[in-house]
Amino acid sequence: MEFVFFHLMPWPDYAAAPKGFPTPNRDFDPKRGQELYKTYIETMIFAEECGFSWVGCNEHHFSPYGLMPNPNLIGSILATRTKSIKIAILGNILPINNPIRVAEEYAMIDVLSGGRLVAGFMRGIPHEFIAYNTPAGESRARQREAAQLIIKAWTEPEPFAWEGEFYQYRSVSIWPRPYQTSPHPPILMSASNPESAVFAAENRAMMGMVFIPDLRLARANIDLYRKTAGECGWEPGPEHILIGASTCIAETDALARQRFYEATEYLNKVLMNPTLDALRLVVQKTRYFQDERVGKGYASRLGAITSFDLDKQIEAGSVLCGSPETVVKQIKRYKNELGNGKILINMQVGNIRNDWVREGMALFRDRVLPEVRAL
Repeated sequence: MEFVFFHLMPWPDYAAAPKGFPTPNRDFDPKRGQELYKTYIETMIFAEECGFSWVGCNEHHFSPYGLMPNPNLIGSILATRTKSIKIAILGNILPINNPIRVAEEYAMIDVLSGGRLVAGFMRGIPHEFIAYNTPAGESRARQREAAQLIIKAWTEPEPFAWEGEFYQYRSVSIWPRPYQTSPHPPILMSASNPESAVFAAENRAMMGMVFIPDLRLARANIDLYRKTAGECGWEPGPEHILIGASTCIAETDALARQRFYEATEYLNKVLMNPTLDALRLVVQKTRYFQDERVGKGYASRLGAITSFDLDKQIEAGSVLCGSPETVVKQIKRYKNELGNGKILINMQVGNIRNDWVREGMALFRDRVLPEVRAL
């Protein structure tokens, strides 16, 4: 079992929930922001010392939910300040970005790190398309074409032309090319709904699921991913399946639950407040989801965010929370029910204190990882 230390880089200093999307940036203090970036980056570097296999960056726009509009900038810092941990960019939202630029920057990170890039080929959550004025109904088609173009840019040794539906280039030949050449850096795609699970399998990518509404639904997505992969001529193993969970580890269950609940209240009711409005608007007014049932399921999950119930979230599989011994049991449940080989852990939830995050990371290293590494 491999573990990913994931970071959202949230803004922790709102006294009350901002209204509307996009969130006015008048409340951003650049001096405070500099402090946060330094603290957050040092914490991500600490993940290597704590035994995590990957450290993960993300991409969000126009929102205090995450201060990382370009995860490649953070990834380049991590590439030069770590030695062995893989740099997972989860991140890059393909439909709203220039795919050639993504190919180039990913190649740079892979070379800088000596071949430690894990390349996220993400579609992005719906409100990102408002931020970049990109038609949400074109998101899947844009993602598909961008992924094909990036892979060709990585693997084609001679200049080539590209005439697609969304992207046209007279001649492409990127410098540098990636360090990993077998045949290219590993790719991860979101697979939190059936549409995405099929898409990830068709592209022979690792699948990632976060905000799991129910372990049975997660299992169904995994089964669909495996079935589709078989139809496409390949067989994924546990190493191709990543499950994400917001996480809090403390000395006791009671302490972990208290810290996590307070931080999640801030995340859901403050940071997520304007974003939820934008998400609902996109889901209701566009063809972001081709299957209407998938869209309704997504809307239901959004509603569940605002009515947070910790016990239900632990039972659903979207949260790891408790003492090291309790978290070990929760991780073993994931493995037994889902057969996944990777777990993404997000400890910097909402406005939780950074020293509590590092305390949890140390507990993970000393008392959780030894019990679950061999799963």
